Amino acid sequence: MDTSLPPKPPSASRITIAQLMQPQHANARGNVHGGWIMKLVDEAGALACMRHAQNRVVTVAVDSMVFRHPIRIGDLVILTAEVTYVGHTSMEAEVQVVAENPVTGERVHTNTAYLVYVALDEAGRPTPVPPLLIETPEEKERMKRAEERQKRRLERAQQESAK
Repeated sequence: MDTSLPPKPPSASRITIAQLMQPQHANARGNVHGGWIMKLVDEAGALACMRHAQNRVVTVAVDSMVFRHPIRIGDLVILTAEVTYVGHTSMEAEVQVVAENPVTGERVHTNTAYLVYVALDEAGRPTPVPPLLIETPEEKERMKRAEERQKRRLERAQQESAK
């Protein structure tokens, strides 16, 4: 975390993307491909982190993504992303995915994903990012959970490199 950069609240990074699911996004049964949703999740997370860092970012990790409800052709997929953790050059984004029936307005939360990005400078090297300015008890709790996820990710990486 770079203390020379002014801190930013998580809400400053929040973005929302909405896209209508079309036949080309789905299989023959009308279920949207998980890979298509993963692409949208990655884009939403990257945009939130770019907003926070005010730099380009690259994806370095995707935590588990469990699809709890199918998304169908004709659903409006709404993705909301926000930065939940900041390291020195890395950030975690939380992405919420909701499927909405645009006719009835019925909404179903389909999944939540956590992704990690690294900010890059103009030469493509990792660059420091602003710290998070935590303003509410909810944000404090989210950051605590994000720190725990980051600790687990680092432990897994150390175990993998020791093999």
